[in-house]
Amino acid sequence: MLSDFLQLMLQELLLTIIIFILLFLKLSSKELSKVNLLNIINLLLLINLIGGFFTTNSGTLFGDMFQTNDLLIFEKNILNVGVLIISLQSYDWLKTHKHLVEFYILMLSTLLGMYFMLSSNNLLMFYLALELSTIPLAALTNFDLEKRQSSEAAFKMIISSAFSSTLLLFGISLLYGTIGTLNFVEIPAALNGSPLQLFSFILLLTGFAFKISAVPFHLWTADVYEGAPVAVTSYLSVISKGAVLFVFTSVLYTVFEPLSTSWYNMLFLLSILTMIVGNLFALRQQNMKRFLAFSSIAQVGFILIGISGQNIVSTASVVFFIVIYLFSNLAAFGVLTIVSAQTGKESMNDFNGFYKTNPTLSWVLALALFSLAGIPPTAGFFGKFFLLLAGASKGNYLLITIAALNMVVALFYYLRVIQAIFMTKNEKPIEKIKVHLFPKLALLLCVIGIICTGIFNTVYNYIFSLLK
Repeated sequence: MLSDFLQLMLQELLLTIIIFILLFLKLSSKELSKVNLLNIINLLLLINLIGGFFTTNSGTLFGDMFQTNDLLIFEKNILNVGVLIISLQSYDWLKTHKHLVEFYILMLSTLLGMYFMLSSNNLLMFYLALELSTIPLAALTNFDLEKRQSSEAAFKMIISSAFSSTLLLFGISLLYGTIGTLNFVEIPAALNGSPLQLFSFILLLTGFAFKISAVPFHLWTADVYEGAPVAVTSYLSVISKGAVLFVFTSVLYTVFEPLSTSWYNMLFLLSILTMIVGNLFALRQQNMKRFLAFSSIAQVGFILIGISGQNIVSTASVVFFIVIYLFSNLAAFGVLTIVSAQTGKESMNDFNGFYKTNPTLSWVLALALFSLAGIPPTAGFFGKFFLLLAGASKGNYLLITIAALNMVVALFYYLRVIQAIFMTKNEKPIEKIKVHLFPKLALLLCVIGIICTGIFNTVYNYIFSLLK
């Protein structure tokens, strides 16, 4: 029994041990330099990543409230890769911050909540895990303590998270009242499509939509992304959103499969609104963080198309796209993190003529934007292709046509940034930036991920094999 517990919860236990090590480092009487602390922490995150690949067992614990399988292990490893990249990218910012250890304790606490959220097999455990993954994020959003904008962003996130959690919990309560169980395995057999069950599902869907920034539940996103430190913004955009999308896909396909006809129509509407609004607002942005915020909202619209396919190809395409999105978005945020930490500049106009002084960073940012736009042969093209292919399996070609038109709009605003970097003249461009080894390594990992996942089909085939 103990051996099963240790094997099935290896990733959670390893992450918990790292959090306690950080607590001991913080409370230790021996004061370590910021550089040494960062080296130790990045080593621990690397160990956590490697340890995740040694978890291969499938099973359940705690009366079937906790489950794990090969796909869930892979999804957790994706999150581990993203967290390590964010940590490496944020080296210049973190080495000057007085609350370095607290940053990692909060970030890894949210990651632990995401682990439990992914492995939850019960709506109550899912809700508790969601709160664990959300509450520390509000503190992280306010981590630029001297900036008023950061405090405002944290306040907006707390209010929006509280509202979405209330709707989610109310939906869970109504669902329990109608079927008498919260276990994922038992719920499908008890669903009959009654009005009260549909209403409870709408509340649950609304809670999820807030977390993934689907329109019209996206209003908090741009302000929070802009006010938070860049490292936290990239975490919100990639890790937090990716984890919720993993769970969202699983819950729809397993727990609420009997209501698939109803939620398909809801996803159809949400995906169209999310793509259109995200793209139109991205056209107007001048701040790079707000620009990437609305870009990420538009990307969620494409993911919802893939989810609407309701088959094994849909699940594979969604997981595959999130892998691509992780490398692409973190590459873009990585360049922005380096620039912001050393110059404090985040406006799009600041990047005019950026190629003149920083050609390598310019090409990394351009590659990331090409991938987000879905331009071949970058990985983003194949990711969106598989999403649209999954959505087309339902025969709704109107949805695919709208998505294709939105890709044209998205191409315009991504190319606008690339034009500013390579073609717009600037008498005083951003000065030459010296990049530390850790951020260089992080950007290299992102570039390799963008190129290799596009050229080789190994990752997609592996994900597909996990679902068979």
